[in-house]
Amino acid sequence: MDKGEDKNTIEEQIKRLEEEMISPDFWNDKNKAQNVLRELAELKNQKEGNVGPRKYDKGNAVMTIISGAGGDDAEDFAGMLLSMYMKYADKKGWGINFIHEHKNDHNGYRNVSFEIKNLTRGPLLKGEGGEKSGAYGMLKNESGVHRLVRVSPFNANAKRHTSFALVEVLPKFGKLDEKDFVIPDADLKIEFARSSGPGGQNVNKRETAVRIIHIPSNISVHASGERSQEQNRQQALSILRAKIFKKAQEEKKSIEESMKLKNTEIEWGNQIRSYVMHPYKMVKDHRTEAETSNVDAVLDGDIGIFIDPVRSRPRV
Repeated sequence: MDKGEDKNTIEEQIKRLEEEMISPDFWNDKNKAQNVLRELAELKNQKEGNVGPRKYDKGNAVMTIISGAGGDDAEDFAGMLLSMYMKYADKKGWGINFIHEHKNDHNGYRNVSFEIKNLTRGPLLKGEGGEKSGAYGMLKNESGVHRLVRVSPFNANAKRHTSFALVEVLPKFGKLDEKDFVIPDADLKIEFARSSGPGGQNVNKRETAVRIIHIPSNISVHASGERSQEQNRQQALSILRAKIFKKAQEEKKSIEESMKLKNTEIEWGNQIRSYVMHPYKMVKDHRTEAETSNVDAVLDGDIGIFIDPVRSRPRV
């Protein structure tokens, strides 16, 4: 199947699922509906070329939390979310490494960025978000605006207050260093030829020129300026590493940009999840309809129902 046919198939699947969602009894079976929503999101990601690809799912994640509309309450809410994700990470046996933090005078956060590191030894266990997902695979769908409704501790009249915070989750890319950039031998095709430089009858009889092709990317490099085949091979490999390194850096930047949340207002109408503490207690994900009244458990890191609502059961 070529790319055009593949794209058409994806579009047909998206159309089928969207038509299914229009049905008045779509939400009668919540588990089925949530599966449809997740499948639709994955198909749209594939259509837009944002599969990321899933090779990053097993890796570490970089999470940024930014307070939005709501003043001190929003900054306090950002701190609550930070605590929630840290507790979830602790339950998973992951580590936390702070990258940047900007706190206010009330121990709230205007913004904070931190790395969530997979520390579990051996194969990753089955869990929310996939059979063998790591921190990024499990947490990537937490990206979006989160909303808190509660009686404000910063309001002298004890009035109900609504505040917002933005969560952004990106994969943690390994630091590429050209001199340590090892290319597997299986990825290389090496060809030899006679150099074409000037000389007498006995010059350049040996095949000293080298052409190396990097099979996955189809990048090729020629080297023929050195006197020996080995010198040319090393020269070609050095240039090839530089070319692949540059290409990888460009792709990394492209993927990072595609995964960033753009033009998202941290306010009403854009929230993916609401945490309501007054006048009733309820945490609800507006994308999947997953919900629980046990707000305290959620803020204590029990967010499995939202990471994957089909695998996890609500705690009421």
